[in-house]
Amino acid sequence: MNKILIGILALVLVCFGIYKASASITNKEVNMTDKKVLVAYYSYSGNTKSVAEKIKSVTGGDLFEIKPVKDYPNDYNTVVSQAQVEKQNDTRPELKDNGNVAGYDIIFVGTPVWWYTMAPPVKTFLTKNNFDGKVIVPFCTHGGGGASSTYLDMQKLAPNAKVTEGYTTYEKSANTNDIKKWISNLNL
Repeated sequence: MNKILIGILALVLVCFGIYKASASITNKEVNMTDKKVLVAYYSYSGNTKSVAEKIKSVTGGDLFEIKPVKDYPNDYNTVVSQAQVEKQNDTRPELKDNGNVAGYDIIFVGTPVWWYTMAPPVKTFLTKNNFDGKVIVPFCTHGGGGASSTYLDMQKLAPNAKVTEGYTTYEKSANTNDIKKWISNLNL
């Protein structure tokens, strides 16, 4: 009986210790004052924009919205069909502003997942900028399929950049504490 009580007490103490440790990581502030940070994103429905704004609030980085010259249609099914064709054709739509990553050390790059990879405007952003020696921190939103090949595809488009572990979230489920923990664990 004493061995069982000691085992239960040990388990409680271990669980409490783990809980305390994870709580302290979650509440840890992310200090990136020694780095120049850009949070670049494309968002069709607002989900990826919401994540980008949370990352900006955590890092203090600059925010840059990737915008194609020609907006995507408002009708969801039309966008799904168009995105499929654009993926098949490796389309890279013209952007209103290609951005400039030259003055940044760390670039967070966000996208919705369309047909198992990044949205075409993000492809354009990655190919129109020089990421040599930069750190790309990817993040994505999805409607159920996860990140798929999004992060590997980003690495292919920026082969001389270091692409870190990404943050993947379902639609509007991102929360600031999870984002803080993810960024802290990257040791940027």
